[in-house]
Amino acid sequence: MISNVISLPIILPLFFAILTIAFHSKSKKIIRTINLIGAISLLASSIWIIVLVHDYKILTLYVGSWLAPFGIALMADFLSSAMLLISSIIFFTTSIYSLNFIDEEREKLFYYPMLQILMMGVNGSFLTNDIFNLYVWYEVMLISSFVLISLGGTKEQFEGGIKYVTINLLASTFFLVSIAFIYGIYGSLNMTDIAFKVKSSDNDFLNYSISFLLLTSFGVKSALFPLFFWLPASYHVAPISISSIFAGLLTKVGVYSIIRVFTLIFNAKLDILFSTIILLSALTMLIGVFGAASQMDIRRILSFHIISQIGYMTIGLGILTQLSLAAAIFYVIHHIIVKTNLFYVAGIVDKLQNNFHLRKLGYIYKNHPMIGLLFLIPAFSLAGIPPLSGFWAKFLIIKSAFDANYYFYGSIALFVGILTLFSMIKIWNEAFWKKNSQALSEDYCLSLSYTQKFIILLPSIILAAITLLIGLFPEFFFKFADEASRQLLNQNFYFEKILGKL
Repeated sequence: MISNVISLPIILPLFFAILTIAFHSKSKKIIRTINLIGAISLLASSIWIIVLVHDYKILTLYVGSWLAPFGIALMADFLSSAMLLISSIIFFTTSIYSLNFIDEEREKLFYYPMLQILMMGVNGSFLTNDIFNLYVWYEVMLISSFVLISLGGTKEQFEGGIKYVTINLLASTFFLVSIAFIYGIYGSLNMTDIAFKVKSSDNDFLNYSISFLLLTSFGVKSALFPLFFWLPASYHVAPISISSIFAGLLTKVGVYSIIRVFTLIFNAKLDILFSTIILLSALTMLIGVFGAASQMDIRRILSFHIISQIGYMTIGLGILTQLSLAAAIFYVIHHIIVKTNLFYVAGIVDKLQNNFHLRKLGYIYKNHPMIGLLFLIPAFSLAGIPPLSGFWAKFLIIKSAFDANYYFYGSIALFVGILTLFSMIKIWNEAFWKKNSQALSEDYCLSLSYTQKFIILLPSIILAAITLLIGLFPEFFFKFADEASRQLLNQNFYFEKILGKL
C-alpha cells in the first residue's frame, strides 16, 4: 500500500488539469486558486515520497499488478525522488510567479491546465522504469510544452515553437527506433530487465548502436553538443513564467534520462560511449559559455548558460566514478534552482523597465537593492562563487575529474566557470549598476502595495533561500546525492528490488 503513493505525482497533475478545465468559464481567481492547490498538493506528495525513500531505499509500483518485466513498473529511488521534489518546488514557485507574470489572455487559453499536464509528463519521466513508457511521457511533455511556448500566437512564438517541436520530434523518432531495436533484440521494455539481459550479452556492436541512438535522442532533449541549437532559438520567445519552468526542468529531464539509462542498462560496459560523453560535455560547456558571452539579451544569455551548465552534469556521468556521479546529481539539483531563479529575476527586471536588452536597462540596484541581491545570489552561484551552492557543485565535478586523471577536462570546467562569472558581471553592470537615460523613468513598483511587491518577489526569495541553504549546509545534500550515486552504480540492487533476482 505504501508504494501506491508514487502514483500521486502523476495522478495529481492530471486531476488538477481536468479541474482547471472544468472551472475554465469561472473567474480567473478560482482557476489560479485551483492551480495553486494542485502545486501545493504535488509538493506535499513529493516530500512524502522522499521521506519514504529515505526509509525504504526504493519504492516500486506495478501498474495493474502485472509484475516486471511484463507490466509497467513505477519506481522511486534516491535520484528520482530528489528530482520529483525539486521539480515540485519549481512548479510551486512558478505557480506563484504566474500570478503576476502571465497575462489574462493566456490564462484564458488554458495556461494552467497545460502547466499541470507538463508536470505530469515530467513526473512520469522521473518515475517510470519502462523505456517505452519513458517515450510516452516525453511526448506528453513535448505536446504540452509546444502549446505553452506558442501560447498567445505571436509570429516570434510560432517561429521559435516550430524550431523547438521539429527538432524534438526528430529526437523522438531516434528514441522510438532505439526502443524498437531494444525490444527486437532483448524482448523486453522494462529497463531493469533490459539491463539484466545486456549484462550477459556479448554483442557490443548492437549495444553500441543502440546506446548512440539513445545518446542522440537524449542529447537533443538535454541540449548536448552539437544538438543544442534549438534551445537559444526558442526559449526566449515564450512569456517569462513559461521560459522559467522550461529553463529549470525540461533539459534536466534529458540529463536524468542519460544518467538513468546509461548507468542502469549499459553501466561501464561500453567504454567508448562514456569517453564520447566526456568529450561532448566539454564541447557543450565551451560552446554554451562562448555563446552567452556574445549576447546582450538577458534571456538569451541565460539560455546559452543552460547549455554550458549541462556539460558539467553529463561530464560527471562520463567519468563514471561514485564521486563524479554524486557530483553530477548535486549539480542538477543546484542548477534547477539557480537557473529558474535567474529567469524569475529577468522577468522582474522586464517588469520594471519593460526590456530584456542590456543596453536599454540600468540603475536598478539604486532603486531596488533587494532585486539586485536576488540577482546576485543565483548569478554568483551559477559562476561558482563560495559559499553558494554552485561553488560546491563545480568543486565536486572538478575534483572528481582530477581524481580520475582527467586534468584537461577539469581545467576546461574551471575556465568555463570564469567565463560564466564574466557573463553574470556583464548583466550586473549593464542592468543593475550603470546609469542609463534610455531606461524608463516610470517605476512600475511605485504603484504597488507592500503585499503585491512581496508576492512578486516571493518565488525568487524562496529559491534564493534554497541556494543559500545548499551552499551553507552542502554535506547534507551531498550525502543524499552520494547515496543516489551508490544506488545507480549497483545494478544488482535494482535486479533484486524490481525483478526479484540477482
